[in-house]
Amino acid sequence: MSDPSAEHHDPAVAFESAKLGVWTFLATEVLLFGALFTAYTVFRMKYPELFRAEHAKLDRVLGAANTVVLITSSFTVVLGVDAIRRGKARRLEAYFGATILLAGVFLCVKYVEYAAKFHHGLYPGTNLFFSLYFMMTGLHGIHVLAGMALLSYVVVLSRRGRFSASYHTPVEMSGLYWHFVDLVWIYLFPLLYLIG
Repeated sequence: MSDPSAEHHDPAVAFESAKLGVWTFLATEVLLFGALFTAYTVFRMKYPELFRAEHAKLDRVLGAANTVVLITSSFTVVLGVDAIRRGKARRLEAYFGATILLAGVFLCVKYVEYAAKFHHGLYPGTNLFFSLYFMMTGLHGIHVLAGMALLSYVVVLSRRGRFSASYHTPVEMSGLYWHFVDLVWIYLFPLLYLIG
């Protein structure tokens, strides 16, 4: 069954329109995270001793492991998008499935981190550092969950035969969103875990 948007619209125009929409959405997300990054930086400059002491309580090994997991997930997304551009839907599904699995690993590692913090009495509201830490990483985690849902939906559509080498705009757009999620973590990791 052919896709209706491919029948009634020029696929190139539809792709560019979708890309503009996704970039507009991502711009609002950049503003949201940008405001949090700015708040973190301002408070870190105002209370350097507090932030230095509290940042040392984060687990750099788990943070680094999650960074590797997300970078790998970006690679599997790239492979999936490349596969459907060549008309290989089964490979797209396998690569996006691997991405979803890696996202699950990321969230499991984050759960371990959160559990350790709670065990040591460190909660949102404990102090300014951990309030920002839980807010920023929690918001990022919500975006990871949204990305998993989006990629899962794309896999379902692919299994229904909705994508081909000539039409795969939703695949490209979901990939773009996932790269954004990864990029946010690339900024969060050094900001929270490495800069003492």
